[in-house]
Amino acid sequence: MHLAIDISPHAPSPRELMERALEPHVLLGMPHLNPYGLSETWLMKELGHRHWVLLAMRLGMENADFRTPDGREVYASLCATSLRKARLELAAANDVLTIRSSVAQVSRTQWSSRHWLEIRGFCIGEVELVSAFVHRTVEGDNRTLARVGHWGALAEPFTRSELAATAASFRRGTAESHLGMSIPFDAALLSHSFRPSPHQEFNGAGLFYFAEFQAIADRAVETWFPDEIGSLTRRDAFFTGNIVPGEMVTARLRYLQKSESLRYACELTREDGTRIACLFVEGTKATRRAIR
Repeated sequence: MHLAIDISPHAPSPRELMERALEPHVLLGMPHLNPYGLSETWLMKELGHRHWVLLAMRLGMENADFRTPDGREVYASLCATSLRKARLELAAANDVLTIRSSVAQVSRTQWSSRHWLEIRGFCIGEVELVSAFVHRTVEGDNRTLARVGHWGALAEPFTRSELAATAASFRRGTAESHLGMSIPFDAALLSHSFRPSPHQEFNGAGLFYFAEFQAIADRAVETWFPDEIGSLTRRDAFFTGNIVPGEMVTARLRYLQKSESLRYACELTREDGTRIACLFVEGTKATRRAIR
């Protein structure tokens, strides 16, 4: 006996599929989880996709194929992300995660989406993503991303985003601290290097995927403090560059505070020493991480 699951009489259009991609309810299973609750990497990839779809629908597009008037491909590259009030440990298999989202333009080239996460009526996190439209000025070279103003931008006042304003300070190199955590430019407290896999950690546009920046930072921190990482409560990430496939990324610990809670700032640089991200994390400190 076979179970028929395709009840649609016709193949849906891209527009219909974009609408389905914004369905607010997700039944959680193994792809969405890790041993400690909801996977932050899965969550950010999912919200990144919803951000992309929200932009296309907000601009009245029938699919999410962003291009300049002369046909060049354009990407909504993430400039910053903020996960707050995180309680990802509350998620378990067969829970229903509800995601409610909004999107607004914050500058000529930037958009912000906000996402509210609930399980069983409990808030498990609030997320903001800020993106900018970019294109490569040299074909195939991820180090040559440049911003472009979107020709379909709406004629309405920009929405204020503190996250976007802070991200601009990091791009200019004028930011020296965030959330009370300083990031001195002298010797790092600790460092660890990785070579991301083009098959696993780059996206369909050939860019080092924004959700993998935090995954690499986590690998470094878990290498440095394997028995002290508890539950994440907040993570703000600011992205200032990208890498080419095959390039090494070095995580450098720039700030650390260990007491009842754990607070740290981590900088990611590529092989030429250029900073590509700063991540600021607040969480609980644990002597032993209990698997659910």
